[in-house]
Amino acid sequence: MRTASVARFASLFILAPVVGCDTASGPAAVKMQAMSFARSDWSDPVNLGPVVNSSAGDNNPTLSSDGLSLYFASDRPGGLGNTDIWVARRASVDGPWETPIPLGAPVNTASADGGPVLSPDGHLLFIHSSRPGSFGGNDIWVAHRTNTNDDTGWEAPVNLGPDVNTTDAEQGPAYVVSDRGGTLYFTRGALASNAADLYRVEVGRDGRTQGPAAPVTELNDPTTNDAAPTLRADGREIFFWSNRAGGVGGSDIWVSTRRSVNDPWSTPVNWGGPPFNTTDDELQPDLSHDGRTLLFTSSRPGGSGSNDIWMSTRAPSGH
Repeated sequence: MRTASVARFASLFILAPVVGCDTASGPAAVKMQAMSFARSDWSDPVNLGPVVNSSAGDNNPTLSSDGLSLYFASDRPGGLGNTDIWVARRASVDGPWETPIPLGAPVNTASADGGPVLSPDGHLLFIHSSRPGSFGGNDIWVAHRTNTNDDTGWEAPVNLGPDVNTTDAEQGPAYVVSDRGGTLYFTRGALASNAADLYRVEVGRDGRTQGPAAPVTELNDPTTNDAAPTLRADGREIFFWSNRAGGVGGSDIWVSTRRSVNDPWSTPVNWGGPPFNTTDDELQPDLSHDGRTLLFTSSRPGGSGSNDIWMSTRAPSGH
């Protein structure tokens, strides 16, 4: 059964390759665009408002590469049970968000389903889920769709297998294109016992993992949680949340950079004090594909209740 799942996972990438030549309109252009924002200041965060947020917990936001679809996890009424994945759409990047809808089966189940993140080409959706077929607790799964404009047209998710998933909890995936196909970053370990760390695994052009996942040692604090990574398109900037010492209070968002994708990450630094990190929890950052928008979850005042989705933006730096 596991062999069949791995084979199916490989076929998903073959059907929807995420790596191409670095042309003026391809990955190189996306990376250069993301870099143009890298040294700019962030705006004060704003709440996405009551159309998107609810009195329930709204978490794990992520934008499609065109900025027209917003995926997130929520335990609001109307899902299939526990936490489900929802999507809101808008007609243009400057337009208002429409009322979110649940993805429904087979992506959502009666189990906990969350942590959505899209591949740059929009054909793949990575999630974490505790559904039947998991190795233990949350596992990371991937779903495929043919029509990238159909946000409810996802096929049944496939478990990523033992190179990624274990009896520990795996959650909060992030995906970035690499020279060998792609790199998947994710969280492994129990958040409740401060045992969550960041891991990464290479994914080949055929969709198969290139050996077991390994911890990102230079980013992990051995005594605290380090979780929910998100990367700039060029793989040289990473955001994640942590409750390590040096923060403002609760859990904060931290950021690290590196000179190239072959270099180690720099020592993480706090994203900043108020209005960015506060004495409330700031969690689950998601950096847009153009590097301009950072979505995150926070329990700070000014929301609709519980965790809400907030947004900060930065302008081009001319770099």
